Amino acid sequence: MFELIQAAPPDPILGLGEAFRNDPRTDKINLSVGVFQDDDGRTPMLACVKEAERRLLERETNKNYLGIDGHVEFRRRTAELLLGVDSAAIAQSRVATVQSPGGTGALRIAADLIGRQFPGATVWISQPTWPNHPQIFQAAGLLTASHPYLDAAGTGLDLDAMLRTLETARPGDALLLHASCHNPSGIDPDATQWERISNFVRERGLLPILDCAYQGFGRGLDEDVVGVRRLAESGETLICSSCSKNFGLYGERVGALTIVASDADAAKATGSQAKACVRANYSNPPIHGAAVVAEILGDATLTAQWHDELAAMRRRIHAMRQAFVAAMAARVPNRDFSFIADQLGMFSFSGLTPMQVDRLKSEYGIYIVGSGRINVAGITRGNLDRLCDAIATVL
Repeated sequence: MFELIQAAPPDPILGLGEAFRNDPRTDKINLSVGVFQDDDGRTPMLACVKEAERRLLERETNKNYLGIDGHVEFRRRTAELLLGVDSAAIAQSRVATVQSPGGTGALRIAADLIGRQFPGATVWISQPTWPNHPQIFQAAGLLTASHPYLDAAGTGLDLDAMLRTLETARPGDALLLHASCHNPSGIDPDATQWERISNFVRERGLLPILDCAYQGFGRGLDEDVVGVRRLAESGETLICSSCSKNFGLYGERVGALTIVASDADAAKATGSQAKACVRANYSNPPIHGAAVVAEILGDATLTAQWHDELAAMRRRIHAMRQAFVAAMAARVPNRDFSFIADQLGMFSFSGLTPMQVDRLKSEYGIYIVGSGRINVAGITRGNLDRLCDAIATVL
């Protein structure tokens, strides 16, 4: 039977990472896969994580299964981080949180939940978006549709065009939104635009799904969830969050689906259905990463240390944006890259064409996604000049 199966095409992002690892050039640069790197090009382990792990090792007495919905303290702290400790929804027991294997796992639970309960729904997704978004919802048997997101120049949000297209969505459809640090563009709505989006969603009877993968990487922990909190205040909302980036726990696969319902009974019922989706997928989530996050967020000293380390990562990314813009202005003064300094998070559209991206890989060992998306966190003081020289050449 297996002889009839054709090989799947390589993943457009993870496949680049494999090609990068196999590239023998010593001066190669990887700006494709979305992981934070320090100025030495390494993905660090946070000091607060190391201390939390030390404490856990001293206390652990077993490796028993977690419940289907995951680590109790992790789930509580996650909801507070997203919605605020003074959240009315939390106080009114209108929130149910289910731990997941990373943000991707949370998205899949959300997809299965919608597919089981609202099988006729279409999930609307921005164009562009993270390439895995449509695949996750389609794998759950859901239809997906796209709406425009960027303006004609590709450097700003065209909210009017987005909402005009979404006027064709039916009540009961879902709208997937990036909570902050839009992947791949780095272009986010401001507070006023989030208000318009929230009002539109409620007027049209849409279900918002927030993909919150980068909380703290844009402007700050609270600033990056302005849209999340506005939508949660206004009605039913699904929030898919990840601890991969802001805690540096990539390999631990720590995430959560947080459900905000209209009342406590609806939250309990919907949470139980999410648990049924978990049971049919992987039964229960892993314990270690969730325990680390719970330990950090449950201790004032570790929380303060985490805030400092997260702020340092955010500042480094912003500094690399500014350095890249300045370096390109010196090399290609007639090409404006200033928009990159204004964008948020790890990613930006560079404006490079697929042909230019291919030249960078083949001639210079510089790996960028075919769309021209770059991981700004992969730029260092050591590779900045070589990177900008190469880009100037292919331009």
